Amino acid sequence: MKILLLGDASNFHNTLAAALRAKGHYVVVASGGSAWMNTRRDIDIERRPGKLGTAQYALRLLRYLPQMRGFDIVQVHNPIFITLKPAKLYSVFDYLRRHNKVIIYEALGTDCNYVQACVDAKAFKYSDFRIATLPSPHAMLFPDEERCWLDEAMVRYTNYFISKVDGVISCLYEYSKTYESILPTSKLAYGGIPIAVSENSNLITEEPEKVRFFIGIQRDRAALKGTDIMLESLKRVVARYPDKSEMCVVENLPYSEYVAKMNASHVLLDQLYSYTPATNALIAMSKGIIAVSGAEPEYYEFIGEENNKPIINVSPMVIGDVEGKLEWIIKNKNLLPELSRKSRDFVLKHNDSMIVAQRHLDFWQKIKLQK
Repeated sequence: MKILLLGDASNFHNTLAAALRAKGHYVVVASGGSAWMNTRRDIDIERRPGKLGTAQYALRLLRYLPQMRGFDIVQVHNPIFITLKPAKLYSVFDYLRRHNKVIIYEALGTDCNYVQACVDAKAFKYSDFRIATLPSPHAMLFPDEERCWLDEAMVRYTNYFISKVDGVISCLYEYSKTYESILPTSKLAYGGIPIAVSENSNLITEEPEKVRFFIGIQRDRAALKGTDIMLESLKRVVARYPDKSEMCVVENLPYSEYVAKMNASHVLLDQLYSYTPATNALIAMSKGIIAVSGAEPEYYEFIGEENNKPIINVSPMVIGDVEGKLEWIIKNKNLLPELSRKSRDFVLKHNDSMIVAQRHLDFWQKIKLQK
C-alpha cells in the first residue's frame, strides 16, 4: 500500500514507518520532527516561531500539500495534525479527505475528547488533568490548556474531524477508553506503541552494587507527566542510600542523545499520571531497563497479559508511593536481573514495531473492506 503518516509524537510514526517499509509498503512521513526531539521525516512541516516562521510555514504547506494526494492510507496523529487554528484546518482536512482513499486517526496524544473524559472523572481514577475529581498539579499550573482543548471552536472542529475519519486506532489504553463511548467498535482498534527492538540489549545479568536511576525532564511537560514529583522523590531516596544508588537527570535532549544517556541506567522513571507505560518506558524496557511508570491492572487486562507484569506501577493517589517504590527497588536490587529480562520479554511480546505495524495493517484492511 501507499501510506502517508502525517504528524508525529515521540518518534511514533517514524518507528511505525520503518516497520511498514520492512513489510514492503511505500511510506511517507510528514511531520515537524516532534519539536525538540527532531525526529526523522521525509517531508518537513515544522512551524518555526515569529512572523517569518509563519510565512515560511504557509509556503511549505502550499508546496507539500499536493504531494499528500493519492494515498491508500493517510493516518494523522491528532485532529490538530498541522499547526493551524481549528477554523483553518477544515479546508486542509477536507482536501486530504477528497484526494485519498482512507483517513485514519491515530489517537496518539491529547485531544479534546480525551481531556473531556479526564475532566468528567468517570473513565479514570486519575489522569493528567484530574486526581479523582480534583484538578491535577498540571491542570492547576496551566488552566489555559484545559480551556483551550474544551473551547467551543476546538470541540466543534474535533467533532467534525471524528465524524469524517474512517477509523480510530489508539496507542494507549486511555485513548481506547475515551473513544469506546464515542464510536462503534467497528471503527476502533488498539495498535499500541511501536518499539524498534534491537538485537543488542542492556540486560542486567547480576545484582548491581549501586542502582543507577535515570529520569528525563521536559521543561514544559514536567507537571503533565509528573516527572517533577518523581524527581523530588528520587532525590530524597538517593540521599538516603548514597552507597546503594545514584541518579542521572537530563533535560530536553534530542532523541538520539536521550537514548544514549538512558542506556547506562538500570531503572528509568517516566510517568506518574498514566495507566500505561508510554514510549520512553517501553524503549527502556526493550533494552532490559526497568521502568517506574504507569501499569494499572486495567491496562494489563486490556492487553490480555496475565503473567508477565514487570513495570513498577506508581500512583498519584497514594501519598509517598513513588518514594516507597524507589526504596523497594534499592532494598530488592537482587531482583533487578529478573525484572530486566521480563521487561524486555514484555516489549517483544506486546510492542515490537513489526507486531504493532501488523495490527495497523489489519485494521486498515478491515476499514478498506467496510468502505
